[in-house]
Amino acid sequence: MLTETSKPHSGKSLDRLYIKTYGCQMNEYDSSRMADLMKEAYGLRLTATPEEADVILMNTCSVREKAEDKVYSELGRYRKIKNRNPDLIIGVGGCVAQQEGERIQKRAPYVDIVFGPQTYHNLPEMVNRIRRERVHLTAIEMPEIEKFDHLPTPGVQGVSGFVTIMEGCDKFCTFCVVPYTRGSELSRPVHDVLDECRTLLQKGAAEINLLGQNVNGYRGDGADGEEWDFTMLLYAVAKLEGLKRLRFITSHPIEMTSELAVAFGELPQLMPFLHLPVQSGSDRILKAMHRGHTRDDYFRMIDELREHCPDLALSSDFIVGYPGETDEDFADTIDLVRRVGYDSSYCFKYSPRPGTPASKIEDDIPEGVKDARLQTLLDLIREQSRAATGQQVGKTLDILVEKEGKKPGDMQGRTPDFKIVHFRGQKRQIGQIMPVKIIEAYGQSLRGELCIV
Repeated sequence: MLTETSKPHSGKSLDRLYIKTYGCQMNEYDSSRMADLMKEAYGLRLTATPEEADVILMNTCSVREKAEDKVYSELGRYRKIKNRNPDLIIGVGGCVAQQEGERIQKRAPYVDIVFGPQTYHNLPEMVNRIRRERVHLTAIEMPEIEKFDHLPTPGVQGVSGFVTIMEGCDKFCTFCVVPYTRGSELSRPVHDVLDECRTLLQKGAAEINLLGQNVNGYRGDGADGEEWDFTMLLYAVAKLEGLKRLRFITSHPIEMTSELAVAFGELPQLMPFLHLPVQSGSDRILKAMHRGHTRDDYFRMIDELREHCPDLALSSDFIVGYPGETDEDFADTIDLVRRVGYDSSYCFKYSPRPGTPASKIEDDIPEGVKDARLQTLLDLIREQSRAATGQQVGKTLDILVEKEGKKPGDMQGRTPDFKIVHFRGQKRQIGQIMPVKIIEAYGQSLRGELCIV
């Protein structure tokens, strides 16, 4: 749906762009592509503060609690800037924009553009219309066309490149708003994905991160018309010249296959780290959430993965306090966490998201109970995380050097299992894989010594 309303605007030239990003790496990727679009169309350069911007874009996420409130709170800050600079263009995009639509401009009439995740490729055109025709625009349709066909060649920041290979979700978990804001699952053709990966590698990326709401549910068209699954794509990307490391996020348990488990053992480029959200350890709650798997299914997946990749580091997502969750249900979650053992996880209290099936169910778990359960879970995850980090001390690990550290003379990189390492090094080592002996473990990172110079 594209709607417009009248609004005054001058023809002042545009120079600086500020983007505020909420949410996951998918949103980070989208924001980088928005920046590419606006740079190509207007020569806009990114600025670190909204006060300096000619265009402010918010890329929102509706997954977390009170997402809409956070958006409107931030918009209140931008309103003050616009009062001082009437020519400022403000756009709200992403999942909250898709969900709220025209309600955003009714509540915040100083917002010029509201655009959904599937329409941001039209940003330059929309900005041009605002400047030329003096209108407000709302674009939240979900077109069948591939927005990726309309995006400029991606740029590279640092040593890691990010490539969205599929979007949307068909799983319809009862608590999740993504299927309603991102639409149905849509996979990019194989050649498009490989071409974008090649471009990033040619521009200096050493690591490729494949992204998707359910990335391992990828089903893309190959050159011969054959449908490729995710594992087939992984093997193809791993063969690309210049690739040193390969990662992906986020996976769904019901899309895990034996072939994917084997890939962790066979592909040296595929790093031993997997984010595999389970949400709950209770079969009763998993069924109520419409997750499509049981706790025993999950255990079997983990066992098979570790059979092929014994050093695999695991991360997950957990929701506590889902409607109807009993003490026994929560105990099952704690039991699952103890049995699996995680390097890290994201843990949240349940909050109803507008438009989801669960929002129609009474949110019957008292906030105090949710708080207590969340704290218990967080304490256990932190204990496991500290143990996993501490086990690295004394080992010599291959570190992909990413950037200079905060301390003079420090460099920062990541282990194969995604832990941050600080060590004394040189700027010329960025993009290289260097052997580093781990000498100390902190809460969320490691300190090491470079074994060679």
